[in-house]
Amino acid sequence: MTHVTGRGVLRFTLTVNGGQHMVEVAPDTTLLDVLRDELGLIGAKYGCGEGQCGACCVLVGGRPVASCSTLVGAIENRPIVTVEGLADDGPSELQQAFVAEGAMQCGYCTAGMLIAATALLARVADPTDDEIRDALDGHLCRCGGYGRVIRAVRRAAGGTR
Repeated sequence: MTHVTGRGVLRFTLTVNGGQHMVEVAPDTTLLDVLRDELGLIGAKYGCGEGQCGACCVLVGGRPVASCSTLVGAIENRPIVTVEGLADDGPSELQQAFVAEGAMQCGYCTAGMLIAATALLARVADPTDDEIRDALDGHLCRCGGYGRVIRAVRRAAGGTR
């Protein structure tokens, strides 16, 4: 629920990684700023600031969203999952597959890629390479790790293709 505090900020209640959080921020605050600055969840990264690179990607209602270009008020009452919330007890199968395939180098894009791949695997149990590429479209990796990322997603899916 949103409340005006009288100090030029609004109070929002967000569900992030299964927990409820109340934040007081200006109405033009992005979800990325709330996650990093208010909640201390630094997995999503600031990249381009325009929702074009994928570094800030989080799940909102199960769908990948660019948190750098999403205002916090637009997603209230919808569950948010960050890379920190992908696994309850140790790395998820997908995270383990990323490690096994060496699907990260500098790591800047990794959180966004993991989020996009998680959303894909929730929709498609055994995606084709083309489906994986489509899911990762818009996620930029300056290190050129795309082939390893595709192998990691395939491995996490069971690698039957």
